[in-house]
Amino acid sequence: MFKPTPNPPDTDPIPYDPTLEPQKIKEATDRAINFYLNPGSLKLSIPSRKTSKIFLIDPAVDEETLLLEACESLAAASDMARDMSDVVDNSQRRTLLMLHQVIMLSELMVNRVLDGRRLPH
Repeated sequence: MFKPTPNPPDTDPIPYDPTLEPQKIKEATDRAINFYLNPGSLKLSIPSRKTSKIFLIDPAVDEETLLLEACESLAAASDMARDMSDVVDNSQRRTLLMLHQVIMLSELMVNRVLDGRRLPH
């Protein structure tokens, strides 16, 4: 029986990439091995996360205004999820309706906090 491809198939050699320095490869290998075999050692080597400075909220804005904006954003997201659920197939529709429900519940929680702030004490 004739075999059309050799065993193993002929492949092009992997091109040399000068950015793959041996030290970086060793560090990546050590991280991968520690991830699976010694997960406790990774906690020391994870760098602290810096907050993004692309979107900042003015510190002078009061909490009630922030809650009102959050409520409006949640209402808009809820409407978008509900509207999109009308134009997708059934499996995605269920997912979007669940997303709509989660957003709506979050909106209700924000509204409750706002209502509590407006009540006279």
